[in-house]
Amino acid sequence: MAGTIHIDLFSTLDGVMQAPGARDEDPEGGFAYGGWQAPIDDDAVGEDVMAGIGRMDALLLGRRTYDIFAAYWPMYEGPGSEIARKFNAIPKYVASRGTPDLSWQGSQLLGRDIPAAVAELRERHDEVHVVGSVDFARTLVAEGLFDVLNLWVYPVVLGPGKRLFPENGPARGLRLLEPPAAGPQGALLLRYGPGAAEVATGQFD
Repeated sequence: MAGTIHIDLFSTLDGVMQAPGARDEDPEGGFAYGGWQAPIDDDAVGEDVMAGIGRMDALLLGRRTYDIFAAYWPMYEGPGSEIARKFNAIPKYVASRGTPDLSWQGSQLLGRDIPAAVAELRERHDEVHVVGSVDFARTLVAEGLFDVLNLWVYPVVLGPGKRLFPENGPARGLRLLEPPAAGPQGALLLRYGPGAAEVATGQFD
């Protein structure tokens, strides 16, 4: 049985997914709200994220997210160090058109043919997680190269910022995999799978 590709993303109510975890995480485009997720501490989010980390047997990351992780997790020994142990132990695949530094143990460059590379990962692993990596995740969703989109939506509105679904992006349907779940601080988990490649239209009579 082929493995599954999971995309884990944190989003504001208006769809911004840029730099949720730290002020200097991704200032591209003059983004002024780095770390917007951190003040909304939600146990339900943490429990779901940790469950996913426990199941994953590989990471698939875009270049920017990989560089952030590689500079942080190999040296981390504080609270939540089980995350560091897991990330350091499992294979890491990096989607990049360049030549990133792959010195983090277990790292390798993803093949340029993304559909073929994803198919190979499905054969090699049980559950691969794409964490953050909005630009790369956009490609996977647009081409239907995923099985589960774990989307935590927070009660925050920011305006400008990177989005998974840009205004000029392709139309595509998604399929709800389970009922939405809400955390005590207002974060909402939406878990989707790929839907129709073409969006049907109609009208109410």
